[in-house]
Amino acid sequence: MAVVVVTDSTAHLPEGFAARHSVRVVPLHVVMDDRTGLDGIDIGPTQLAAALSQRMVVTTSRPSPHEFAKVYREQLDAGASAVVSVHLSRHLSGTWDSARLAAEEVGADKVRVVDARTTGMGLGFAALRAAAAAAGGAKALDVEAEAVTTAARAKTYFMVETLEYLRRGGRIGAAAALVGTALSVKPVLHVADGRIMPLEKVRTTGRALARLVDLAVDSAGSGPVSIAVHHLAAPERAAELATRLEERLPRSSGCVVSELGAVIGAHTGPGVLGVVVLPD
Repeated sequence: MAVVVVTDSTAHLPEGFAARHSVRVVPLHVVMDDRTGLDGIDIGPTQLAAALSQRMVVTTSRPSPHEFAKVYREQLDAGASAVVSVHLSRHLSGTWDSARLAAEEVGADKVRVVDARTTGMGLGFAALRAAAAAAGGAKALDVEAEAVTTAARAKTYFMVETLEYLRRGGRIGAAAALVGTALSVKPVLHVADGRIMPLEKVRTTGRALARLVDLAVDSAGSGPVSIAVHHLAAPERAAELATRLEERLPRSSGCVVSELGAVIGAHTGPGVLGVVVLPD
């Protein structure tokens, strides 16, 4: 009669992690021109990067309340005592709201929905820690609390290869994008208050990568730490970033590397690198 943890595909858990940790993943929907598919199932990072490079319009849409309700009922019918459903920030997607509506339909006493106020492995770590608590016999309220506190501790930073995708998404103006490109400006972004926000600007990709490492080290503190690296179509650079992080953070249990999907990738483009730091 254990509690079951559900999350969504924007957690970008590495392959095999969800099954290994008994986390159920509900995929978002991705639309590329006239093609629609499920994030991470029908449309993966390779197809996403190719579509963006070909200047296709890529958008995402939330899972429907019906999709969430179906998953919740399946888990409860299989013997789960409750479901804790942990999702990306409501400021980035309507996914949390769909999950909330489904929980009301199935029964708020059986399903608890968490706005993690982040995405990527900030969300992923929250789901994994919640699942570990559930596996240890924790009750639904304690599993929910573990998800909330873990997500709040996680710090997420990104750098982008080009300003073009931020311009397309309306995050910066055309003039700023043109000037930034001419000056080789590489914006460093972070997740703050549930939103992806500019943090600072640096010159050159090399300096931006070094800045990601410094930010991660500063955020890690002096104790044990979990770290993750995200990328889109930049495996070699992601491997370099992971190596640098492991060198600077010997107290980590290793660096998880996974590729991004459409929710972040559509706004940042191929070449994006991100790091998530979770002080333990």
